[in-house]
Amino acid sequence: MSDIRVPFLDLKRQDEELRQELLRAFDAFLASGRRILGSQVRSLEEEFASFCGLRHGVGVASGTDALTLTLKALGVGEGDEVVTTALSAPPTAVAVALAGARPVFADIDPVTMNIDPASVQERITPRTRFLLPVHLYGLPADMPALLDIATAHGLQVVEDCAQAHGSSIGERRAGAWGKAGCYSFYPTKNLGAYGDGGMVVTDDPSLAERLRSLREYGKSDRDNLGCIGLNSRLDELQAALLRLKLPRLEEWNGRRKRLAQRYLESLEDLPLRLPAAKEGWEHCFHLFVIRCRERDALRAHLAGKGIETLVHYPVPLHLQKPFQRMQPPPQPCPAAEEAASQVLSLPLYPHLTEREQDAVIEAVRDFYRHR
Repeated sequence: MSDIRVPFLDLKRQDEELRQELLRAFDAFLASGRRILGSQVRSLEEEFASFCGLRHGVGVASGTDALTLTLKALGVGEGDEVVTTALSAPPTAVAVALAGARPVFADIDPVTMNIDPASVQERITPRTRFLLPVHLYGLPADMPALLDIATAHGLQVVEDCAQAHGSSIGERRAGAWGKAGCYSFYPTKNLGAYGDGGMVVTDDPSLAERLRSLREYGKSDRDNLGCIGLNSRLDELQAALLRLKLPRLEEWNGRRKRLAQRYLESLEDLPLRLPAAKEGWEHCFHLFVIRCRERDALRAHLAGKGIETLVHYPVPLHLQKPFQRMQPPPQPCPAAEEAASQVLSLPLYPHLTEREQDAVIEAVRDFYRHR
């Protein structure tokens, strides 16, 4: 057993860095008397939209709601199809179903593990209305190619940016390519709240207005409904605490990138597939995901050394039971299935120490010394 235990993620370290500021923000929240949709939410919406290079932000209760409400606001309906990736967290596809549409799963590029534009092209039918790419693990999907496909077929593009806070292609942030970008502020994200939360960013003022109605039951004013929506509001307290973190996001992402580079340099000679680098693509390294044919054995070896790892994601979306019951069932996605059997997420977050990372690197190298 190693003399150092390495957690996959320890959020308490970030809290300690910010403790006094968090307490002051909480005191100000108590003094304000406002709990829902007040000045803190409005300010965060403006600041985070500006961070993404866009004009409008709409705070909602979760990243899942951000996707669901955006699809609803853009008019998705029964019988419509939304092409998305087979390799993502379940909420990507759940949101499509909740919005009343059918998710259609495209395979992945085996190098980037993002949605493969060639597979997207093959999955388009007369019922396809939307493309829903995911910027998986923090690496942007191939948005230029996907926008070309969308334009050729008259489709709208909504981006799942739940893992892409700060990612970009060139100077253009994740979320600024399609009609809207949908972010999660789940506590483990690069910009994480102290509970659930999410936001939609867009340059379309009419879409932002519809989303503000849909997040509050569908209200047209205080006492009247214009449509049927949800109760999906971002709390004032969460917004106040997120506003404290947002100015530090670039610094924290920089720490992630430096740690990622240490992994890349230290593991490059091993029989692993490491995260892909693309020139001009800015990876925010929400996760550091390697691929290993002996994934389960490596994971057990690391656990024996006191190192915690996770798998993102062991079951591709097209093989999840609710989607297998669709008629017709989803088409095979062999590249996603192979990746799901091999992916392993190593510890990487801004407050991981180099000593801890060295222990991870040494344990991985030790596994291969004995193969």
